[in-house]
Amino acid sequence: MAGRVGYLSLTPFLINELPDVPLIDFWNRGGFPESILAENEEFSYIWRENFIRTYVERDIPRLGFQIPPLQLLRFLTLCAHNQGQTINYSKLASAMDMTHPTMRRYIDLLEQTFVIRTLHSFETNTKKRLVKSPKIYVRDSGILHQLLGIKSSEALFGNPIFGASWEGMVIEQILANFELPHYFYRTAKGEEMDLILEIRNKYFAIECKASSAPKPSKGFYNTLEDLEINEAFIVAPISGPSYPIAKNVTVLGINELIELLRKMENLVF
Repeated sequence: MAGRVGYLSLTPFLINELPDVPLIDFWNRGGFPESILAENEEFSYIWRENFIRTYVERDIPRLGFQIPPLQLLRFLTLCAHNQGQTINYSKLASAMDMTHPTMRRYIDLLEQTFVIRTLHSFETNTKKRLVKSPKIYVRDSGILHQLLGIKSSEALFGNPIFGASWEGMVIEQILANFELPHYFYRTAKGEEMDLILEIRNKYFAIECKASSAPKPSKGFYNTLEDLEINEAFIVAPISGPSYPIAKNVTVLGINELIELLRKMENLVF
């Protein structure tokens, strides 16, 4: 009966659960145990390939969905190519030669089976024209890389998806660790923020930069001013200590951010 069952979402390994694993290995392979703990990158890639094949050929039909496996794989690969982008329903429907309702059903299915995540826009009273379509991410970075044929960390560095992959990995680690209201922000003129978290009625901004020496744009600072953000963080692939680059703006690594957010979540403002 209703009210007698509790639900717990189990994720792959989170980056803060594997302190001895190098960041680049976790980023490239993702968090599934058989992938991250594989003997080498080749074995990890093969396991992820088999995982995706099993998902589209066996798992989805067992749930009662009669979708041709190759069509679902093609759609999932299309989602990977659109990592971190706002969903253009017309473009996706045209690429797949399907109707809008069918495409939305595919997105709902992939999200409900924890393969993709959609991130919704921040609703605010600003007078600026906002982009309201959700953004789409393949949740596990290792699965993302397999869908795109990225077989090694070296190949990742030279791939155009490099920045979007980092963004998706960072956002997934944050949202899997914390159940907080979360959004992205983007105006029609291109000003944006990758992630906005609400913690005890205060807003905090997070920007993901796949550079060891990130330089935020003017639009980043305009967004902080427009939204009256309390504090902002730029998450970069660094292992050293955090450092400020402007008032209330700090550059830090993903593990350091998770620890900081955990303290903030328990802090009474």
